[in-house]
Amino acid sequence: MDTMLEARLQTQQRNTQNTQETSLWSSGFGMKLETVTPFLGKYRPFVGRCCQTCTPKSWESLFHRSIMDLGFCNVILVKEENTRFRGWLVRRLCYFLWSLEQHIPPCQDAPQKIIENTGVQNVISGRVPSGAGEGQVPGLEKKEVQRILGHLQAPLCPFLLRLFSWALLRFLNCVFLNVQLHKGQMKMVHKAAQAGLPLVFLSTHKSLLDGILLPFVLFSQGLGVLRVAWDPRTCSPALRALLKKLGGLFLPPEANLTLDSSEGVLARAVVHAALAPLGLWTGALAVLRSLRSWGHSPRVCVRVHLAQPFSLQEYTINARSCWGSRQTLEQLLQPIVLGQCTVVPDTEKEQDWTPATGLLLALKEEDQLLVRRLSHHVLNASVTSSAVMSTAIMATLLLFKHQKLLGEFSWLTEETLLRGFDVGFSGQLRCLVQHTLSLLQAHVALLHVQQGDLLVVPRLGPGLTHLARLSAELLPAFLSEAVGACAVRGLLAGRVPPEGPWELQGIELLSQSELYRQILLLLHLLPQDLLLLQPCQSSYCYCQEVLDRLIQCGLLVAEETPGSRPACDTGRQRLSAKLLWKPSGDFTDSDSDDFEEAEGRYFRLSQQSRCPDFFLFLCRLLSPLLKAFAQAATFLHQGQLPDTELGYTEQLLQFLQANAQEEGFFECADPNLAVSAIWTFRDLGVLQQTPSPAGPMLYLSPTFTSRENQEKLEQFIRQFICS
Repeated sequence: MDTMLEARLQTQQRNTQNTQETSLWSSGFGMKLETVTPFLGKYRPFVGRCCQTCTPKSWESLFHRSIMDLGFCNVILVKEENTRFRGWLVRRLCYFLWSLEQHIPPCQDAPQKIIENTGVQNVISGRVPSGAGEGQVPGLEKKEVQRILGHLQAPLCPFLLRLFSWALLRFLNCVFLNVQLHKGQMKMVHKAAQAGLPLVFLSTHKSLLDGILLPFVLFSQGLGVLRVAWDPRTCSPALRALLKKLGGLFLPPEANLTLDSSEGVLARAVVHAALAPLGLWTGALAVLRSLRSWGHSPRVCVRVHLAQPFSLQEYTINARSCWGSRQTLEQLLQPIVLGQCTVVPDTEKEQDWTPATGLLLALKEEDQLLVRRLSHHVLNASVTSSAVMSTAIMATLLLFKHQKLLGEFSWLTEETLLRGFDVGFSGQLRCLVQHTLSLLQAHVALLHVQQGDLLVVPRLGPGLTHLARLSAELLPAFLSEAVGACAVRGLLAGRVPPEGPWELQGIELLSQSELYRQILLLLHLLPQDLLLLQPCQSSYCYCQEVLDRLIQCGLLVAEETPGSRPACDTGRQRLSAKLLWKPSGDFTDSDSDDFEEAEGRYFRLSQQSRCPDFFLFLCRLLSPLLKAFAQAATFLHQGQLPDTELGYTEQLLQFLQANAQEEGFFECADPNLAVSAIWTFRDLGVLQQTPSPAGPMLYLSPTFTSRENQEKLEQFIRQFICS
């Protein structure tokens, strides 16, 4: 991939006071008019494929190469051709006629089926611990099940559904220019629906309008009525009754009771029985309260992304075969941080930040693990299937002080497409940059200078924090290279000064085994939800992927040492001792010998003129998170512990904000980064948690009460930060 570095990233070093960052938009007189397209040649990245390891049959059967070329459709564009009728009057009533022709499946006898469900019958008959007991009257139990089901849902009202879909179609046309949906992604969903099995949809809630927009999109595409889960605490009884008629779901309060509660057991059994045939979306009442503000803003375009469906049955069978030994972050990293060990254990990290709800805790331990690891797959699919927006690219350029916005915007868009990520914009470059800056006008200042040039200055404080959040949306596209660049920075930290010239750093030889070790240390430190590692993917596989990316983008070049066999020479390898190829993810204890063979392979940093700036760009992508972790380590001897998690988060956030005012680095003064640092330190054994009436209490681990160990932790984190 030599084209990955065809254009040079020009960055400007932060001045000594770290006060302002500026970017210059040249007027570009005499420049050829350039158009930004989401294509690499004739092809556009097709994103959102399911896991080939855990669901190979779904990966192959629900996809065909031809669907990549189907393009997009506007789901709110309803014309005369979308109805069965023609004529002048039809063109004016096409919205209403379209809503009348939408298919609404007939109501089934859901109460009787749920009562006959095995799980519900087990609770009623008393075969499950803490059940209802055998001596109770079945008629009373049937009424109790019907009561819980009545709280959960109600029969659909076709008239209200058609009226609501007509009104929503008119509203969406007033708010949005268009709502784009990829025909290929929709075709995969239709193909999965043809199997006759129930479909379950999971949403990442990128907008407050998801609760009404997404069910409408799928309803308009012939997938029937989706059930939408609402929070019953925010709805009045009248509104709750109306939403139930439109497909709303309200979980009974007993479902989150303790596990030893008989009411909770029965309620959870009914919920499990009712949610097998339902597609589940989560909405919020805040949508209705925020609609008035949309009428005063310009109309925008919206895109709905649908990842490739997969068989849950296939996943449950194959996912269990990928389970291997795992250790906690404390077992993996704490001895290395404290200098008690230098060898990274040959095992995976077990880190789970999934909220422990009553419905999850009611499952068996093995099923809980299956659900948690499924959430990692879903998170990976949702992020990779989402398009990168122009505001994320512009925020990245502004944060890293690029001087030529027009050229760098086009370059960074091409780099994103080269890494297999889709972008959600196109058009003339100048108009596109103008529109993006208008969207960010609350966080940047635009100053006109001589000869028509425009100076873009990010606003200090919350403005920089907001730009950092937008820039984080670009991180998944460059994550492998960013991890590799920070790992190289950590490897060189003890050899050459960070402010030393690039030529001096390029002299150092980097062995492949040292690179593997440094990448593994950083992988263990970074949160699982940031890395987007699939549970079936080995860390060593990811290490090789990171190293390959660094070589492909030109940052690392192979260095043959005297007397060593060239890396490309495979003729003298003995295949009788070990198999040359192994299945992906099939790593056992004996596989460590394969990585010992990499001891004789060495690399150097490339001396091409474009490499220093690109290396700094990659390192800065992870700087907000790593600097927040380092400052959290500094705060350990200042924080007031014990305290609740919420209270200590507020303490740390205030400390990050105070440091941001002094140093001018507002990117890490983010509540999400503060929470991520506290949770990581808790997994690392720096903070310990005990239950209390006021909630879980955090206190400092005895190991890290000493200032020496706190400094070791801070030094371990700061080695990956590039100044």
